[in-house]
Amino acid sequence: MLLGCDGRVRRTGSASYRTPIVRNRGYVDGMSDFTIKALTPETFDDFAALVERNKGMFASCWCTHFHPDCAEKGQSAEGNRALKQRLVADGIAHAALVYDGDRAVAWAEYGSPEELPNIQHRKEYVATAERLPDYRVTCILVERGLRGQGLAAVALRGAVGLIAQAGGGRVEGYPHDTGGVRKKNSSFLYNGTRTMYEREGFTYDRPKGQGNCVMVREVPPSTGD
Repeated sequence: MLLGCDGRVRRTGSASYRTPIVRNRGYVDGMSDFTIKALTPETFDDFAALVERNKGMFASCWCTHFHPDCAEKGQSAEGNRALKQRLVADGIAHAALVYDGDRAVAWAEYGSPEELPNIQHRKEYVATAERLPDYRVTCILVERGLRGQGLAAVALRGAVGLIAQAGGGRVEGYPHDTGGVRKKNSSFLYNGTRTMYEREGFTYDRPKGQGNCVMVREVPPSTGD
């Protein structure tokens, strides 16, 4: 079963899927001075402003690359924006937004494998997977000019926090395995580094493609309000 771009369930098995509702859509991350908010119709304009300041993300994809394929996807920047907004409105596109005051300065996209099936090196990943996660983190973006200050880790931490509020589960990320060497151009580190994930409590599972890896963390459900 997959989720189509129109929000309808495409069945490939017996179960249907929709991401659980996050109880608290805005909270202050306890390890930073930044506020974390869920990507929702109410916060979409803040997300859009961040994307527009950063040229639409990679090739103006508006962070739709990992969503299921459909006719609308990849046709234009405007089409990708409209698609992303519709997926958010339908509750099948999720991200943690990092706010500095009232300005969103970073995000981490997350969702189920059905919601975000188009990961890089997918064929190899499927061939080596013993089980699928409950959630995966697929893309992390930090405002240009603010990179190198730890905001990617704050965004990842925010995604984990929202997942915990939604009930927790097995979470995977697919960062670059740089061997601890800092890349000169951080724009290509679209999902952070292995070192960052390890600092955030993830453990190494296996390689994925050339220079990437699978990191895993079991996230318990949140006990807070």
